[in-house]
Amino acid sequence: MSHLLELEGVSKRFGGVQAVVDVDLYADSGEIVGVIGPNGAGKTTLFNVVTGFYAPDAGKMTFDGHNISGLKPNALTRLGMARTFQAVRLFNAMTVLENAMVGRHTRTRAGVWGALTRNRRTREEEAQITEEARKALSFFGNRLIGREDSLASDLAYADRRRLEIARAMVTGPKLLLLDEPAAGMNPAEKEELITQIGRLRDEYGYAIVLIEHDMPVIKGVCDRVAALDHGVKIAEGTYDEVASNTQVIEAYLGKAAAAQREGLA
Repeated sequence: MSHLLELEGVSKRFGGVQAVVDVDLYADSGEIVGVIGPNGAGKTTLFNVVTGFYAPDAGKMTFDGHNISGLKPNALTRLGMARTFQAVRLFNAMTVLENAMVGRHTRTRAGVWGALTRNRRTREEEAQITEEARKALSFFGNRLIGREDSLASDLAYADRRRLEIARAMVTGPKLLLLDEPAAGMNPAEKEELITQIGRLRDEYGYAIVLIEHDMPVIKGVCDRVAALDHGVKIAEGTYDEVASNTQVIEAYLGKAAAAQREGLA
């Protein structure tokens, strides 16, 4: 069976540092996969390899039947892959609506001439993009809708993260890669986010791969979890299976603390 996203033996080295080591991972439509691990485990580097910011040194990566090793981010977006970032990346001097509309740039047809002449085709395309952007913003209710004309910089931090997800939705994705979407959110906002990520899967059928340090978020929304440590995948399975894995506990707590936790020291 072929998977929507499949990584086989993917590795990435920076000088003498092996950031990602022989990682296998897959995700299918309608599935939420969590990627966890302590700081420096290689989670964001793995995302950067998958999304074309870094080329892998070894391994095979396929997405929707395409070999994606070496493809640039814009090409991957056209194929149906979209992501958010650990540090929010928005256009602060642009409005909320304009930031969402930017997500459609790889699917537009109007060129420079159309932009200059404002011909009918260009106007119709812009109207369609605006509609898609408003639809994505409305997914987050009054957190974003009704604030379309506000500058992105005026949004609360949690809403800036929501806007980044909305922009990813506007790209027309099959796969969303979310890098710590709950960062900076309070407990109530995290509960709301858990519900919204579940809705993205259930209502849109997206495959979602989620990096998150907040374990209640991982537990609340993920169908399957993979754990990394020093670039190596050390466990994969349900949340309960991974959370009780000795290697995972050691990675987070250290061997002595893990042994004490298990009553072995």
